[in-house]
Amino acid sequence: MKLWFAPVALALSMSLSGCAAVVLGSAGVAAYEVQKDERSAGTVLDDASITATIKTRLLKDKGVNGLDINVDTFDGGVTLYGYVDSLKVRERVTALAWSVKGVDKVISKLVVIPPAE
Repeated sequence: MKLWFAPVALALSMSLSGCAAVVLGSAGVAAYEVQKDERSAGTVLDDASITATIKTRLLKDKGVNGLDINVDTFDGGVTLYGYVDSLKVRERVTALAWSVKGVDKVISKLVVIPPAE
């Protein structure tokens, strides 16, 4: 039964973040990962939904370059990786992540690199 949820979670996560082409090649890997993952299938789906929601909001936000930010979610804890232009943008991205339902913790590993003048 667990194996059924893995491709669905992966498809949801990838299709919402613009990476649908990866789904077909990764379904087998995802099934293996879920099998050895200690999280329940429901938690895996919740985490995928959180990641997809944050990425979608980042890509829609005109003040943030969402393509420069990676989002990982595990048990409701979100880790943000990537580069932003300013401390203000880093705070904005962190606040955006906190605003998503189901997020319990946010770790920002965003690096501020001011634009060249």
